[in-house]
Amino acid sequence: MADPTGSAASDESHESDTDWRRLEEFELTPILSAALDAFHELGYHGTTVREVARRVGVTVPALYYHHNSKEGLLIALLELSTSDVLARAHAADTDGGDDPVRRLANVIEAIVLRMTTRARLAALEGEVRYLSTENRQRYREVRKGIEEVVLRIVQDGTASGDFDVDDPAETTRALLGMCQSIPRWYHAEGTLSPEEVAKKYAAIALKTVGAH
Repeated sequence: MADPTGSAASDESHESDTDWRRLEEFELTPILSAALDAFHELGYHGTTVREVARRVGVTVPALYYHHNSKEGLLIALLELSTSDVLARAHAADTDGGDDPVRRLANVIEAIVLRMTTRARLAALEGEVRYLSTENRQRYREVRKGIEEVVLRIVQDGTASGDFDVDDPAETTRALLGMCQSIPRWYHAEGTLSPEEVAKKYAAIALKTVGAH
């Protein structure tokens, strides 16, 4: 079996093998880009709509024409970010074929690459507590999709005997929890590249599920 944490494409790999690993510059509107900068520097609670409008160079009413509130800016960024992760997780899962070991390594790698390469967007998940009940539910529905991808792989690997897991659901939450903690400590100027972190976390995930 090929190294499940390797990033080099084999002769048999199809095009998507590199697609989900490649994170291009994320396209944001000027308003959302300014909001992301402000949230990163000042925190959600410390950011005002007036501050975002000032950074963009528009009036507050003009900003409200596109997003009806500060919370609207936050949920728009969260949905863009999380939907991107979900799409990459699906592609990484598909790329693993019928091998649960490869599938899990791929998906964890895809998630971690996003957490490190787009750390500022990933860090916004810590601001979910400020969302209204309705918007929190919208966000959770997309997050649930990512959890379901990983859970299905853990269940398949357990059923096939490739994994040694007593509680697939709890194990899935543990795997995703360790990935979600990355923005708290990762810095692009640090000693580890996104690819190195992704490989390490994929290896940790495989040990966690007792991959044979």
